[in-house]
Amino acid sequence: MKLRNMAIKRELPLPLLCLVTDRMLCDSGSLEEKVAASVSGGVDMVQLREKDIPAGELLELASKLRTITKNKALLIINDRLDVALAAEADGLHLPEDSLNTQTAREIVPQHFLVGKSVHSLASASTSSAEGADYLILGTIFPSSSKPGAETGGLDIISEVSKVVDAPVLAIGGVNPSNVASVIESGARGVAVISSILSASNPEKAARYLKQAIMEAWEARQETALPR
Repeated sequence: MKLRNMAIKRELPLPLLCLVTDRMLCDSGSLEEKVAASVSGGVDMVQLREKDIPAGELLELASKLRTITKNKALLIINDRLDVALAAEADGLHLPEDSLNTQTAREIVPQHFLVGKSVHSLASASTSSAEGADYLILGTIFPSSSKPGAETGGLDIISEVSKVVDAPVLAIGGVNPSNVASVIESGARGVAVISSILSASNPEKAARYLKQAIMEAWEARQETALPR
């Protein structure tokens, strides 16, 4: 049965900076503290992705992050609709091997954002056609979170961005030194983990990364303007 809700779907702020959580990177300070700092620094969306936590503990953490992000940033829950609903999150993120986007759309409340992880042009095209609100595309560059994973580089960003309607967020080894090239290649935002959570000052790291994204975005928009 489709879940009904009259709430209005939140729009994605573009260009978008998404923080994907990994509490194992929080050697100093709690995940909640680092998320709060990153949101203060300019993170637009937080994806709670802690696959090894039991449902009850995950809900408790999600509720804390909802309090932190409320009216400040979007909160998306990875692959757990029950937790997303109970925590009053803004949406659900689907791994590539999870439900297809169309099926998820038939289940989630109408106001929910639904995102999808993709790793190929074919998968991106299918998920976008099925109604994904955004795609997280990776792995772009070598990444400490996925050592040894095959990387697509800037070429896959360009290829996917040209053929899908859904905003593409690049993930995998994205940092301030390469984010401009990511935006220039067609991404409408990035998703990061260690670039913020491993930083000694997550707020400063988020602000620096968001500034680099905005500068690249503005330069891209100027290039696209008719002469």
